[in-house]
Parts: sequence; C-alpha cells; structure tokens
Amino acid sequence: MRVVGGSNYGQGSSREHAALAPRYLGLRVVLARGFARIHAQNLVNFGILPLEFADPSEYDQIGRDDRLVLDDLHAKMRGGRVLIENRSRTRTFEALHNLSTRQIQILAAGGVINWVKKRI
Repeated sequence: MRVVGGSNYGQGSSREHAALAPRYLGLRVVLARGFARIHAQNLVNFGILPLEFADPSEYDQIGRDDRLVLDDLHAKMRGGRVLIENRSRTRTFEALHNLSTRQIQILAAGGVINWVKKRI
C-alpha cells in the first residue's frame, strides 16, 4: 500500500497517530512533493518510507488508479535515489530521500521498536 501526497505532507497531523494508523493499515511508502519535518521522522519511526519527487511536476503525471512499482527497494534505498515505475503509463521517474544511515536501519527493521529490540 502506498500514498501519493502533495506539498508539506503531514502538516498539522496528530503526531505519532498520523503514522501509526496508516502503518497498521499496511502503508509502507509515502511519495510526496514534500513533508512536514516532524511527520517524516514519525513515518520512519513506524517503518514507513518517506520519498519526495525528484521533479515535483511528476506528481501531475500520476493518475488515481496508476500502479506504481518500487523494485528492490532495500538495496536502492541506500543511495538516496529510488526509481519508481508507473506501470499504468509505461514511464519511470525518480524519487529522493535524505535519510541517515540510522533511519535506513530503522526502516529495514520495520520501525524503531523493532530496531531497538534487535539491538538489545
């Protein structure tokens, strides 16, 4: 399950609950034009990958029912750039993240609770 959002995604959200409930429902990736700073960290803490469009105009090229595919995400995530294939429109575009090594480890563990548990 993925979400495509606009600018300042998560602004005014209800802190952790804005990431906890979507994660519980199966959300794994949010692709947005931009994120509210604290919300992006909350997404990471709950194991949801926050990605931003490398070219914000790509947002307008995605339709409501388009099928977006992110193959081999764990390996690609380490480079800061992720290619996303829009199989509905036969096109590929780039998304970015500015995650730290620690945040990538948290995401790979499935969230901060799992990450801490593995370290103990």
